[in-house]
Amino acid sequence: MKLTKPGKVSIIIVGLFISTLWLFPMWDIQLGAPQYPDGLSMQIWINDITGDVDIINGLNHYIGMNTIHKEDFKEFVYLPITMMVFILLGLIVLLLNRKIYYYIWTGIFIVISLVSFYDFYMWEYDYGHNLDPNAPIKVPGMAYQPPLIGYKKMLNFDALSQPHIGGWFYLLAGVIMVTMCYYEWKKSKTVAL
Repeated sequence: MKLTKPGKVSIIIVGLFISTLWLFPMWDIQLGAPQYPDGLSMQIWINDITGDVDIINGLNHYIGMNTIHKEDFKEFVYLPITMMVFILLGLIVLLLNRKIYYYIWTGIFIVISLVSFYDFYMWEYDYGHNLDPNAPIKVPGMAYQPPLIGYKKMLNFDALSQPHIGGWFYLLAGVIMVTMCYYEWKKSKTVAL
């Protein structure tokens, strides 16, 4: 069956929303501590890390965490390619104009999202648990894994991890796709009756 007009429009909207990943950061990590009254921040883009990365690397040295360098993340190479291919697949779905392809396209989005969140979690896990045993500051049994999403207290630092503008648009794109799949399915059932 063919896509409805809202289904076709949603493909363009989703493509535009995902394109914001090149304009705005995906993720934002904020750190607060008494010695940093203005706080420290790190923004994760589709292909870069910005913010107070050098200061954070300096602090992390004391507790034995690895330093953060853009070159260490293979994700910054394959994630932009993956997102470009995904947007192009959306245009193909638009041209083919079939509901089944829209459903498959949405399924691909869900898989990419789950794999990306798992990868981010594993990076944070390794980053917070794989500590240098010769670090100047050691707290027995303490791990410094940042929160995947939300708030966490780590020693005297408050850490907040959440989507940034590009991340919110990405999540909204997913909501639109899943909602539109339901809408298209309901329309198909109505037509069948």
